[in-house]
Amino acid sequence: MNLFADIRALTLDAIDGLVRDGALPEGLDVANVTVEPPRDAAHGDMATNAAMVLAKPAGRKPRDIAEALAARLAADPRIRTAEIAGPGFLNLRLAPAIWQDVVGAVLAAGTAFGRSGLGAGSRVNVEYVSANPTGPLHVGHTRGAVFGDALAALLEFSGHDVTREYVINDGGSQIDTLARSVYLRYLEAHGRDVAFPDGVYPGDYLVPVGVALKEQVGADYVDRPEDVWLAPIRDFATDAMMGLIRADLLRLGVEMDVFFSEKSLYGTGRIEAAIEALRAKGLIYRGTLEPPKGKLPEDWEAREQTLFRSTEYGDDVDRPIQKSDGSWTYFAPDIAYHHDKVERGFDQLINVFGADHGGYVKRMKAAVAALTDGRVPLDIKLTQLVRLTRDGEELKMSKRAGTFVTLADVIEMVGADVTRFVMLTRKNDAPLDFDVSKVLEQSKDNPVYYVQYAHARVMSVLRKAGAAGIDVTDESLRMAELARLDHPAEQALAAKLAEWPRLVEIAARTHEPHRIAFYLYDLASGLHALWNRGHDEPNLRFLQDDPDASRAKIALARAVSIVIAGGLGILGVEPANEMR
Repeated sequence: MNLFADIRALTLDAIDGLVRDGALPEGLDVANVTVEPPRDAAHGDMATNAAMVLAKPAGRKPRDIAEALAARLAADPRIRTAEIAGPGFLNLRLAPAIWQDVVGAVLAAGTAFGRSGLGAGSRVNVEYVSANPTGPLHVGHTRGAVFGDALAALLEFSGHDVTREYVINDGGSQIDTLARSVYLRYLEAHGRDVAFPDGVYPGDYLVPVGVALKEQVGADYVDRPEDVWLAPIRDFATDAMMGLIRADLLRLGVEMDVFFSEKSLYGTGRIEAAIEALRAKGLIYRGTLEPPKGKLPEDWEAREQTLFRSTEYGDDVDRPIQKSDGSWTYFAPDIAYHHDKVERGFDQLINVFGADHGGYVKRMKAAVAALTDGRVPLDIKLTQLVRLTRDGEELKMSKRAGTFVTLADVIEMVGADVTRFVMLTRKNDAPLDFDVSKVLEQSKDNPVYYVQYAHARVMSVLRKAGAAGIDVTDESLRMAELARLDHPAEQALAAKLAEWPRLVEIAARTHEPHRIAFYLYDLASGLHALWNRGHDEPNLRFLQDDPDASRAKIALARAVSIVIAGGLGILGVEPANEMR
């Protein structure tokens, strides 16, 4: 049940009726006709812009169209009033029975309420985290992991076929640095005193890796030249780091479908094949780039390189894919990787990058547009920095990592559920302040607690009602006399429930899972407000002397808890059944 879609369909039917009567011309484009909550709830339950949208193409005054449309809409039993506002907007108030039907629909569907066929089974690849396998995940990676995972779940909830993917950046020079760092820990495990020069990874997280290497190869690499041990230690260290990363992701409740190795692109012809696909379209050429704007780097000199015509697809400059010495740039394997995704048959690609990759967005979109002739869209979402604080002081260091706070540190401090919810309380491209003291408080200012407490309150009501002999199964509550939900405060809460399917579709279309967290907070606020009003107005209490009245009011509360549970499920957070 999507009530907003239903009333929009009713509005379009009314427009068709006006066309049949000759009040409007044929062939009008109604794609931009909307039905949505009014900006001010006092104006009504829903508002439509239909008259404003149709006025110019129809050659009619907006208010004239609004008057004719209002008359048709008001004739439907679902519409209590249709009032014209301003130059031609229509504010609609719905019959009370509509809100009672929403409660019944939630109870019937359970946590599937709000699911839709929006995605129509389209295959979407969501690539997220993809941290270099050189150390544990830090708090910045945590935000990308939570955002990507919630977005993937949101798209699944909306009818998409989603693949969660992590690309292992194991093909670059940083893996050589990792291998050398592990070798030092390996020597240390053999009792050697070692110095850690600049440019290696000094974190304690590599100590057990060095010990594990010793256990596997003994002294085989001690005092041996680098060409003997670099390649095998690269593989050993990468596997060890990916084991650490996988464990960290599981702590957060993140499970990937695919781990793609960048190294698998090298020496296999896959990079060459992707570049040849672009060359066949006339998009690869030999040329010299203009010098960078502003102050020139001292080592800059014009060199002829192999370039990709990314400016033909909206980029600022053409991009090098091969250096003058014939080696690939970092961009070339990225093109090949996305070519591989396209070859796997995805209809849509989504990448979640850290804010430091902002300069990479245009070139990557250009590459995918070129590879697919614009057929496969690529959306790149940037996650901004996280500022972690406790009692007003910023946290920057980790005992394990030495230079940054790890994902494991954050989960140890506040838990996975709190971490996930808080990471979604801001839009992904806005900086996030994460106060580990505040999120453990039991107050309205703590959004995690506030939403969890609403669910727990409903569970408490169900337990008390059950103890009083009231049947509170969902099936029984659905059959309750929901017409008893006649108070404006109860209907307002039911109206908030009705927004859920629409909100899910908007969040899925815009790739903005933070909208789910915002909605859940507002829904919880409505439940808490109704609960508190019951202190002064006994007729609003969920438990009444009349069992039938109790079941109707409990049905509303239970519907709220179902939607909260469904929304938290998208965010990857467990609903609380009781609060301590």
